[in-house]
This record gives sequence, C-alpha cells and structure tokens, in this order.
Amino acid sequence: MHRAADPAALPDFSRQAAAPADPTDTDRVDLIARAHARSAGFGLDARHAPGFDAVSPRALGALVDASRDLYRHALPVMETLHAQIANTDSMVLLTDRSGVILHSLGDGDFVARARRVALAPGVSWSEPSKGTNAIGTALAEARPTLVHASEHFLESNHQLTCSCAPIAGPTGAILGALDVSGDHRGFHRHTMALVRMSAQMIENHLFANHFPDAVLVRFHARPEFVGTLFEGMAAFSPDGAFLAANRSGLFQLGLAPHALAAAGFAELFGQPVRMAMQARATAAGSLQVLTLPSRVQVFARIDFLAAPMAVRLPSEEDPLPPALAALDTGDATVAAVLRRVRKVSGRDITILVQGRTGTGKEWLACAIHAASPRGNGPFVAVNCAAIPESLIEAELFGYEEGAFTGARRRGCEGKVVQAHGGTLFLDEIGDMPLAQQVRLMRVLQERAVTPLGSARAVPVDVRVVCATHRDLRAMIAEGTFREDLYYRINALAVTLPPLCERSDLPLLVDRILQRQCDEAGVQPPLRVDAQVLALLRRHPWPGNIRQLANVLHTAAILAEGEMEIGLAHLPEGFEQECGDVGEGSDATAAVQAPASSKASRMRDWEAGLIRQALARHGGNVSHAARELGVSRNTIYRRLRGGLEGDEPESER
Repeated sequence: MHRAADPAALPDFSRQAAAPADPTDTDRVDLIARAHARSAGFGLDARHAPGFDAVSPRALGALVDASRDLYRHALPVMETLHAQIANTDSMVLLTDRSGVILHSLGDGDFVARARRVALAPGVSWSEPSKGTNAIGTALAEARPTLVHASEHFLESNHQLTCSCAPIAGPTGAILGALDVSGDHRGFHRHTMALVRMSAQMIENHLFANHFPDAVLVRFHARPEFVGTLFEGMAAFSPDGAFLAANRSGLFQLGLAPHALAAAGFAELFGQPVRMAMQARATAAGSLQVLTLPSRVQVFARIDFLAAPMAVRLPSEEDPLPPALAALDTGDATVAAVLRRVRKVSGRDITILVQGRTGTGKEWLACAIHAASPRGNGPFVAVNCAAIPESLIEAELFGYEEGAFTGARRRGCEGKVVQAHGGTLFLDEIGDMPLAQQVRLMRVLQERAVTPLGSARAVPVDVRVVCATHRDLRAMIAEGTFREDLYYRINALAVTLPPLCERSDLPLLVDRILQRQCDEAGVQPPLRVDAQVLALLRRHPWPGNIRQLANVLHTAAILAEGEMEIGLAHLPEGFEQECGDVGEGSDATAAVQAPASSKASRMRDWEAGLIRQALARHGGNVSHAARELGVSRNTIYRRLRGGLEGDEPESER
C-alpha cells in the first residue's frame, strides 16, 4: 500500500542543483574554508600521511551488499564515465554514504599511484579520516564539490584534483557519492560537469526502479528532453497520491515540500490520474500534454509499473540485437562498447564514437542505427573532414534556389533534412569549422534547420551519432571546438580500440571476408591459411580495420578461384611490414618456401587478371585499379614483371 509523502522527508535539492564547479567561485572558496575548519577540529595534522586502514575484504563485501541498489545501478554509469576520461591520469570512484570506497575504475599507471595515497576500495575518505577532500566534503556539505591540489587539507593529497557529486536516493537520502580523482596537472573544468551528469543518471535509474505498482510520469517542457537525463520524473500511487520526484521533477513542479506532499496527480498535472492513464492507452506511444500548477505545459510519457523494473546483472543481459551482434567478434573492450550502446539503443541519446582512424567508427554508427527504432529510416553519413569548408554549411543545412553563385535550381534540402526520421552520422566532427559548430548546436537545440537563403525553419527529427579521432577536450582548451557542442554530442561516449590491441583478429578476418564475399555474390567465403594468419597477427596495422579490409579485399581478388588466401596473394612488401624475422628461422622459411614455389605461376595469373580488367575498362588503368582494389602503381609494376614492358600509353 502506498503512502503519501511526508513533507519532512522530501529533499531540498535547490542548493545542490546550483552548486558551482568553477574553482574561482567565491561560494566554493567559502566551502573549502569551512571544510578546513572542520578538518582542524578533527585534530588532523596536515603534514601527516593519510591512513591506509582499509576494511577487510569480507567487511567490504558487506558494505557493497548494504549499498546493493546503488552499486548495481552505478556500475554501468561508471564504465561510461571512465570511457569519457580514459588516458587522463584519473580514476572513477564510488563510495557509500559514509565515504568508504566501494568500487574504482582507472588508468593502470594512475591506479598504482593512487594506491600510494589510499585511493582504493575499502578505504574511508570521510573528512574525519582524510580532511578536506572532494568525497568527504561533498558528503558533509551534501553538494557537488571540487577540491584542487593544495585545497586538500593533507599535504600528501596536494597532487590530486578531485570532482565529486553526492548521489541521492528516490526519497532524498544521500546513498553515496561518485568521484573522479586525478593528477592535479591534468585538471579539466569539464570533469565536474561529467561527474554531476553521471550522478544524476544514477539517481534517475534508482528512481525509475524504486516504486513498485506506481504510476511514473516522465516530463519536460521540451519534448526532446523526455526520455533523457534531463527529464523530470514523478511517482504516484494508482489512486493519484504523490510519492516522490527526482531533482528535475522537483525543480519543474516548483512547489514547497509540504505542498507537494499534500498534492495529488490532479493538482500537479491538471487532470485526474485515471483520465491521463486512459489517454496513455490511446496515445500509441505519443507524448501527452499536461499542465503544471504554474500553468506551464509539459510533454509527458506515463508508465504504470506493475512490478519493479529489474536491473540485470551482466551475466543476465539480453542478447545483442543482430546489427550489434555482428560486430561482437570476441574482444572484451569491443563487447563492453556494444553493451553500453545497447542500453541506449531505444532512446534518441546522442553518441560520440571515439577512436583512431580506421577503427570501425562508421560500422558502429550503422549498427547503432539498425538496432534502434529508427532502423527503417534513413542513415545519412557526412564526413566533415572531406567537405571543403566553403561548402559544408550548404551540404549540411541545405539552401534555397539562388542562395549563392552556383546553387542548384530548386535548391538542396541538405543532409540534416535528408536524415529526418532516421540517423545523422557526423564523422570527424572535430574537423567541423567553428561557424558551422554554432549552427549545428542551434539545430540540435531547436530540432529545426533553416536552409541558406531561407527564412523558413524546417522541423527535423533525427538522432545524431558523431565520431572523431581527435582529442576534443584538447581542442576545447585551444578554442577550436565549442564546449557547449561537446557536452551536447557527448551524452554517451564510447571508444573503439586500435586493431593492434584487439584479441579477436581470426574471427574479425572471417567476418570481413564473409561481408566482402556476400557483397560480391561469391560463395563459399574464402579462408586464410595458417601462415597468412600468423603474418596478420604480427602486422602493426596503422590503418586499423580499414587497412585490414583493404588487404583482404586485394588478396581475395588475387585468390579468385581458390579456396584459401595464401602468402602469395598478399600485397608486395606486406611481409616486411610485419616486422623483422630472424634469418633462417622457421617463420622465415614458412614465408619464403611457398612464395618461391608459386611465384612464377602467380605472376602469370595476376598479369592475366589485370589484362582482363584493363580490357573491360578500355585500357583505363584508374578504373581497372579501382575494380581490383589496388593502386595504379601496383598495376604498372605487375605489368612490367609479367608482360615484359606492355604498359598502357596513358590512363585515358
């Protein structure tokens, strides 16, 4: 049976929501001064080393069990946050309400250094134990807190910069804290914002899973924010009694705790709960319009939680959708990326895919699109680095007839409008000029685009996935990438590993060959022999998966009519690129023997293949090279070796 909320139990989040993250803010300076005064009052000596009195593994297990809901909901958010701050000499920490670290994720080198100052699971970072620090002070002040370098009370902690946000439960009680601690020399202002957003995400997950048999209202004044981190959430009993609201919900409702506790669904949203539930049944997934006590209209989605929303452990997760499963070839890092992406596949959350050039960012973007409810809509990819700066605005946002010299008759609708109802993939977003970053930010905020030369805004409904190989945080510091756009596209960030760090090369090779054979209509797919696979494992792959796919494509063409790709089918010089091998070794013999025995036959066969391609393209070397997947120089070189100087006079 549900009880109406007790006014005394309702949290006052106003002070927490307004907490500053700027280290020059006078309010924060006062906060640090209060914390230092408390630390001195605890009898701490600033010159003494911190205590390493970690609780026993059994006691730590008991603490984790006591904070089980917090722990289970926080872990996936911690993984996402860690991916966003990877390689920054920092770590993500989760604590219980007393400040004891329950779990940590961090960069290997920094984790070792962190243990020297007792930043490890089982250690308390409360103010009585460690003095002024982000964890203890955030819990003592019940507000997000940044403590930088010498602001720590203990001198041994001056090497750290720490950003921490308390995590409140559905009823307002503080359950624990989320913290990012790192080397003070790598201080980034945006870290505090990421921590606060992550803590809010954990709070929202806890809230949505807390009330069995409740009516849950997700609402916001802007429809695009419903279902996102920023939505308001309020829970009601089936008869309409108010139970609780999250931070955003309390802020939007705008009533004092005693007024909220006395109010019901009808008083807060302008209609009886029964009527709203009936409208929900006929809305077919559409958002409803409700009216707040302030007369502000909000868009809402109403759910009836007939049973607690179960949180699955990793071993209990549903299978990946087929599009994402096709990318799961056994590497643990890639699998973790796919799991994080799957969790938001049903929501229009912007995703930033990071990774070196050629790591498969567009493959992942296509899979994200296919696995989403927008899978039947258009997938429009734009490479921001490949479009001249003078044309990118027209290419993205479209233009009206006569908007500029050379504009097409009837104009052009632009890539953003072409992606309406589907997914817009902005590859190499870091190469977008600043002026266009401003326009893109406006499109994402207003969900509308105004073509060049037009005064008419065109509404658009798109999900945005971005990708980059650049360090956007460094670009923000340099002034070449907008900070507000970074936060807008970075709701979920994932990083794809370089090929040389992946453990799934054999299966990845099979998948690439399968795809290439499917596209070419060739069955059954080719295999690579053991000697080729050994070489593929040794190659450094500076071009990553893209380079691997190109090598396999060329080798498959040269192996046409055979069942396996052998050493003789690999590009010239490939064996040398795989690293030096001792002369006379088994590996050297394995490479040289097959190559020697097949060299003459393969040269004749390759020359014939090239002749056929040239004949099909009227002697055009460029077209023949494109068909064969090789360079023009390769064709000339093979022709000189196999055709005794029979080289085309021109590329025509």
